[in-house]
Amino acid sequence: MTASIPDRLRLDNAANIYPASMSKHYSSLYRMRVSLKENIDKEVLQAALGTVSERIPTFRCTLKAGAFWWYLKRVEKAPKVMEVKPLKSFCFHEQGGLLYRVSARGNQIFLDIFHALTDGFGAMSFLLTLTGEYLHRKYGVQIDYNAIALDPKDSPVYAEVEDSFKTVFTGRHGTLEKNVDAYHIHGSALPFGAVKDLRLVMPLDRIGSVCKKYGCTVTDLLTSVMLWALQEEHKHDENSKKRSVLKVSVPVNLRPIYKSRTVRNFSSYVNLGMDVKDGYLTFDQIVSHIKSQKAHNLQLSELEPKIAANVELEEMLIVRCLPLVFKHPIIDIINLLHGDRFCSQTLSNMGNVSVPQSMVPYIEDMDFMLGRQRGNSGAASCLGYNGKLYFHFTRKIARDSFEFAFLRQLSALEIPVSATLDDLA
Repeated sequence: MTASIPDRLRLDNAANIYPASMSKHYSSLYRMRVSLKENIDKEVLQAALGTVSERIPTFRCTLKAGAFWWYLKRVEKAPKVMEVKPLKSFCFHEQGGLLYRVSARGNQIFLDIFHALTDGFGAMSFLLTLTGEYLHRKYGVQIDYNAIALDPKDSPVYAEVEDSFKTVFTGRHGTLEKNVDAYHIHGSALPFGAVKDLRLVMPLDRIGSVCKKYGCTVTDLLTSVMLWALQEEHKHDENSKKRSVLKVSVPVNLRPIYKSRTVRNFSSYVNLGMDVKDGYLTFDQIVSHIKSQKAHNLQLSELEPKIAANVELEEMLIVRCLPLVFKHPIIDIINLLHGDRFCSQTLSNMGNVSVPQSMVPYIEDMDFMLGRQRGNSGAASCLGYNGKLYFHFTRKIARDSFEFAFLRQLSALEIPVSATLDDLA
């Protein structure tokens, strides 16, 4: 690493839950994928990977357990372009200790990430920087780098690898969020490690027209469609003890709010939904409810206290002094008690990805998909690129009625959809 960047970096505040909950049955993984117009030259991609892994030095680190906390430590072994493997719990030793895997098949570049390393923005920054370097080496493209596709010739700076949670929230007093258990979809489990992936492609102009009609954002609309589909599941669920709270957890990228440049985790979340114990809502009512709820929850007066509370908890003297051998199971139990219990599904929206214009003629499409969930039956993720929205449902159960309800509501909104079902392999 450069002189300004330490050889060891303690995991950021959001990352500690991921090694604590990791087992041979589960790792918090997600995948990003770029499809080019031509097949990938793996030798060129390998050369580009070596350069980019030095430009973003946390991607040359492995995970280590210290006496009190986990930390990232640099490894000298360069990453290798690998064969595509299923998106399930993987052995870091197969990647030389690295917390991610780059692979290629046909015209596609895959990036599989363990969430302790970074969130969606950091992963997309690495993937677009890698893709840009590949296009430069392969075709001589002069890349117009931006805030997400970094210039490999630049030296990394500490602001890119800092724990922005500590930079922004250290010293603040926080308040833990109060939640209630949410309704969950149940069904027959798929075979061990299996994940079904439903990929939906929709035109952004039509989505924009529907959003204009309702006066809402794309995230508001998609969250509302998911809640409508959850409501349909709830209606037909014969379990007399089913919970009445339907909620979708929506991650929030904190970088634009706090002007952060970090490529590590720097996201929070808002849980959006409703309680249907007094009756079900129309779709218009759901959209109206979610619009006002999200606007309220994204106010700094609402968002900051729960983030500050997590930082404050980590910095308490008794927590700092507790050996990791004791912290590990405690963090895992807290995650079990306060994690997926409070949401029915997740919707992670990367937004419209800002790809350098010089790269656009070479890129066919892009995808972002979440791996197998720990406590929920599935999750949703999406991104926008070049006039289309690429939306993914992933699930670990055989039951697919939730996805079909989602598709029915899209049809009712006259949003055309192209759908394909596959395994995440």
